Amino acid sequence: MAYRITVLPGDGIGPEVTREALRLLGSIGDLCGYDFRFTEKPIGAIAVRQTGSPLPEETREAALDADAVLLGAVGSPELDRAPAHLRPEAGLLALWQALGGFANLRPIVAHEALAGCTPLRPEAVRGTNLLIVRELLGGLYFSEPRGHEPGVSAFNTMRYTAPEIERVARVAFQAARGRRSRVASVDKANVLETSRLWREVVSRVARDYPDVTFEHYYVDSFALLLITNPLRFDVVVTENLFGDILSDEAAVLSGSLGMLASATVGGSVDLFEPVHGSAPDIAGTGTANPLGAIATAALLLRHALRLENEAADIERAIEIVLAEGWRTPDLLRGAGPGVRRVSTTEMGTLVERALSDVMNMRHAYHAV
Repeated sequence: MAYRITVLPGDGIGPEVTREALRLLGSIGDLCGYDFRFTEKPIGAIAVRQTGSPLPEETREAALDADAVLLGAVGSPELDRAPAHLRPEAGLLALWQALGGFANLRPIVAHEALAGCTPLRPEAVRGTNLLIVRELLGGLYFSEPRGHEPGVSAFNTMRYTAPEIERVARVAFQAARGRRSRVASVDKANVLETSRLWREVVSRVARDYPDVTFEHYYVDSFALLLITNPLRFDVVVTENLFGDILSDEAAVLSGSLGMLASATVGGSVDLFEPVHGSAPDIAGTGTANPLGAIATAALLLRHALRLENEAADIERAIEIVLAEGWRTPDLLRGAGPGVRRVSTTEMGTLVERALSDVMNMRHAYHAV
């Protein structure tokens, strides 16, 4: 069977980390006989330079025609002051809308090998394994009206409807059933009308899942608890802006923003992208961490192609490489004996080798 994957490397370190993710998908294809067909298209700043649009129609059509979309990163300082419709981020928002994915899944895992890599006490983060489910198509990022009079005033609108909230809440509760059966809903219902509706609807959905433990949290107190007591959380569901901020905050639990993967589901085609940005300051230096992009490839296999064993194999390979002490520069905090610095490409090669060993062992076990 052929799987069509549209690849959007994007800007900055996007092409570098995407290359390593594709390396792992290629290995999966070779080892398992899957026919992955990759089609590369521009998005973001590079697309503006090439076509005058951050999301060219050709890119949009290729994404809609795929079985899955793999994206690197968008963003470039040269366009920070460009008109809103020409900024790289406008291409990403337009892609989200075109594909229709409303639930962004962001796993946060504290690998044992990286317990000393965060500024937090190792015992405070060790064992953390949570999933942030971020609503992706509503709230301040998309609601109208909005406006900006340069140097004078600006405004945005936060708007949600009950169906928008219900559908993302159901994704969170379903996910919890396959984990530790706990959901935390995050809002600001003491101040915002949209959050009051959010709380009403999520509470109603919770009644359909009596097997799932459920709690409400205000976003400010949750932000504190996320760092001071992350082990209490399993699945977290929240609106667009809060989810964006909280998942970046949660990166400290995993050791680096470069470790985080994401999957956007629920639309016509699922979209997969690492959580980090384009990091133009380190682009081309070979120092970017590709593990978030590689973990994103695993999410693609799991959610879009339903290849659970292969997804788990990639995740196991990442664990092995980290346990052996290999680190990109962003993971060198608190480095002890046996830790060795590697480049972006070297890290990809190490994970590829570990993946081959993991898959050979799995196949040998099942052949017995």
